[in-house]
Order: sequence, then C-alpha cells, then structure tokens
Amino acid sequence: MNPDQRRAVFERLRAANPEPRTELVYRSPFELLVAVVLSAQATDKSVNLATGKLYRVASTPQAIAALGEEKLRDFIKTIGLYRTKAKNVVALSKRLLEQHCGAVPQNREALERLPGVGRKTANVVLNTAFGQPTMAVDTHIFRVANRTGLGPGKDPLEVERKLLKFTPPEFLMNAHHWLILHGRYVCLARKPKCPHCAIRDLCEFRGKTKPAEV
Repeated sequence: MNPDQRRAVFERLRAANPEPRTELVYRSPFELLVAVVLSAQATDKSVNLATGKLYRVASTPQAIAALGEEKLRDFIKTIGLYRTKAKNVVALSKRLLEQHCGAVPQNREALERLPGVGRKTANVVLNTAFGQPTMAVDTHIFRVANRTGLGPGKDPLEVERKLLKFTPPEFLMNAHHWLILHGRYVCLARKPKCPHCAIRDLCEFRGKTKPAEV
C-alpha cells in the first residue's frame, strides 16, 4: 500500500467517525487501566458490566487494595480469567501506591512494570488517558493491518512499528481507535463485511467477500 492509499484509508475512517473513542467506560486513568487489564480475552461489554458495579464501590488504587482479591473476584467473576486478573489488579494497585503515590505513570516502562500490564495495555493507556500517539495492536488491529496492507507484520510488535512508521502524523492520535473499531464491526475474522466497507477499493485483501456471502 502506497502513502497516498494509506492517507485515503485514514481520511475515510476519519470522515465516518471524526472523534473515535474507546468503548470501555472509565472516568480516570486508573479506571481505564483496570478496565484494559480486565479486557484481555474479554469483550468491552462484559468489562463495562463488571466495572459499572465495581467502580461504585472501589475506583481508586487505595480502594481496590483495601477490597482485596477475594472480594474483587466477586465483581469480575463473569469475565474470563477473573482469578488471575483479580490478583493482578490488586497487585498493580498496591504497586501504584508504593511506587507512584497512587498515580498512573505516563511512560511505557513504568506501566509495563505493573502486574498484568503488557505493551498493548500500556499503549492503550498512554493514548487514551494521556494523549500520546501510540498504536495498541490487538487481534483486530493485527488482522486489519495485515489484510489491508496498512502495516503487515508477523507479530504485533512488527505491525505496531510499521503502523507508527507509515501512518501520516495527523492521524496517529486516533488511528488505533479507527482500526480496532473497523476490525470489530466491519473487517471481521471469519466473514468480513467487505461490501459495506468504506475502504474496500483501497484494501489489498484478496479474499474479499461478495454481497451474497454477507
């Protein structure tokens, strides 16, 4: 995909959704951090249902640490891997209190040292909470980047680096939101909705579906 095609892709995605937002519900960087940790291998909808109840009771590192693993598990038991996630969320809350005065750090290295926080989670927090032009590559973005030719790569880190390199600077702040939403609702894993895709003619995917297949 050449530079003009890439620009056209993002121009169309921007025209369709000028101000994209995460579908996770949060009111603070800490609530976003917890929600993203909980969202691994889970839907945003299931996370929002759980955190909607949790955050009415505990929405700060102090409150989560005081709540403890056992009680936290009761709030998030409808989410996959909830036992491990409860352990990590309590541990990261304690780490924030001990090392960051309860504040969510605004740099990748410190974020990735928190329990349960990997590169993708750190990128989401840096971009969504702190306005940094990062690219959080999840399964949706990995699929879209490879199918379309926007940033093909053999693993998420390679895709991240290519997208950061080739995405025009003016689109970087919102690019990961556009791509994840496109992968979630249009460029589906099994049956992509190619006939309804705004970037169909720019996409390099050879297996485009036809109207009768959708």
